[in-house]
Amino acid sequence: MELKPISPFFTASPQISVADVGTAASQGFKAIINNRPDGESDDQPSSQEIAAAAAAQGLDYRHIPVAGGQIGEADIEAMADALDALNGPVLAYCRTGTRSVTLWALVEARHMDAEALIRAAARAGYDISGQRARLAARLRTPARSGEEPGRPGSDAARYDVVVIGGGAGGIAAAASLLKRRPGTSIALVEPKEEHYYQPGWTLVGGGVFRRQDTVRPMARLIPKGVNWIRAAAASFEPERQCVVLEDGTRLAYGVLVAAPGLKLDWDKVDGLRATLGRNGVTSNYQFDLAPYTWELVRGLKSGTAIFTQPPMPIKCAGAPQKAMYLACDAWRRAGVLENVDVEFRNAGGVLFGVADYVPALMDYVERYGIDLALSSNLVAIDGPNRTATFRAMTGDREGELVERRFDMIHVCPPQCAPDFVRTSPLANDAGWIDVSPETLQHTRYGNVFALGDACSAPNAKTAAAVRAQAPVVAENAIAVLEGRKPRRVYNGYGSCPLTVERGKIVLAEFGYGGKLLPTFPQWLVDGRRPTRLAWILKEKMLPWIYFEALLKGREWLIRPERLAHSPAGFEAQEALPTDR
Repeated sequence: MELKPISPFFTASPQISVADVGTAASQGFKAIINNRPDGESDDQPSSQEIAAAAAAQGLDYRHIPVAGGQIGEADIEAMADALDALNGPVLAYCRTGTRSVTLWALVEARHMDAEALIRAAARAGYDISGQRARLAARLRTPARSGEEPGRPGSDAARYDVVVIGGGAGGIAAAASLLKRRPGTSIALVEPKEEHYYQPGWTLVGGGVFRRQDTVRPMARLIPKGVNWIRAAAASFEPERQCVVLEDGTRLAYGVLVAAPGLKLDWDKVDGLRATLGRNGVTSNYQFDLAPYTWELVRGLKSGTAIFTQPPMPIKCAGAPQKAMYLACDAWRRAGVLENVDVEFRNAGGVLFGVADYVPALMDYVERYGIDLALSSNLVAIDGPNRTATFRAMTGDREGELVERRFDMIHVCPPQCAPDFVRTSPLANDAGWIDVSPETLQHTRYGNVFALGDACSAPNAKTAAAVRAQAPVVAENAIAVLEGRKPRRVYNGYGSCPLTVERGKIVLAEFGYGGKLLPTFPQWLVDGRRPTRLAWILKEKMLPWIYFEALLKGREWLIRPERLAHSPAGFEAQEALPTDR
């Protein structure tokens, strides 16, 4: 829990856990205000869980949920009523604390100077200067007048480029932009203080990496020269060329680069969230659960182990299989594999989407004695009773429900675009940011680009894909800033190092249409069969490449292709400096 005192009566905090409620009580807080709507992120305790914990500690509790960027007069009045009624000191929280601090300031603005409120927030690390006009207006307005929040226009901070997301896509794109065009004013919007190397979580779940090896402070990774805005994006206003932050602040841009990642939709499987991390239910798709995967694998000597994969798209389509193969290899080494019934239940109709790699994978399915059930989608879990329910997706039994008992189950959750993306003007019918699969430029807004998991390009959602996309976005964004047409293209490249046993990997590299796009010559690494060299690449080299190359704009072995229909002489005319 990261407490940020604003006044003797009021303290703000980023998202708290159930355990933090007891800590808050021990530190003298008398009440908790939750300003976050339920379901904003997959690692968020529900309001009911926090309320129950508060009651158990004798604390007052109020839930005043505010959607990011949409603080209205009713929200301010509810906050004012709560602050008037509660005995302090009060702890208020949301995703980052920004909404809570903004609400507090808007309440206090009836009788305090705007600059004093902005300074008080700044001392705690919150920048609410974007609310200056609204705060000042409230001091001049009678209380509870029913006014609606202002919509700053000319007073919005303006940047050449606004980047949404501090994951691989956002940081790589920002670094690539600055390498090509030093001096470009860039703001990167990201609320999280830590950055995760998510490809490493499979190896944490397999007992190879430690969890702490996969996390870095965000501040160390933001490129020098980029303004890191520690807030969450709430909505897009492409017609006004603005991004709205969770406290209502607007950022104006010349070019928008959206890389917000995707949402792990745990709630789409009935009962899943309630049992995650216990009752033998785990997932390498969550940072704090990957060690539990390894704990379950080491502890299982006999019984049934189920591994699931939901309908596409998902990030790293091979990850559910990697978890299974590493577990089977561990059981084989421990001499208990023959006592474990392993099932792979995949909602898709094929083991892997690129046919060239399927024979090598099937060899391991047979070697480990895995029961392969395709077109079988997980829809519910009863953790205490160790029962999972699957729905048949195709065939004569389509829609039929099948219950399977388990001793451990590794779940890959259903995945979708973040809520604020799905409801935005940038989304297509499926909810993803609608871009050209070649240029990664938005199909309707020419100064908007997207890369990574949230974009609609039909490629595999992997970090390797981001490494190929970032220079394309960077060069095309610069072209738009300088009044030229985007000419760089992305060929759909993605890579999935399929870990089939400890020490061997099938290195799948492919582009649009399943075309094989190997980085290395076949005599060195034949991606269609498991090799020791691919394992060394995955274990030893890829983490270093991720942090020291991808996130720093170093694009070794990457050269964005140019549109085939570029006019003669275009190459020389529009050559841009690059750091290869």
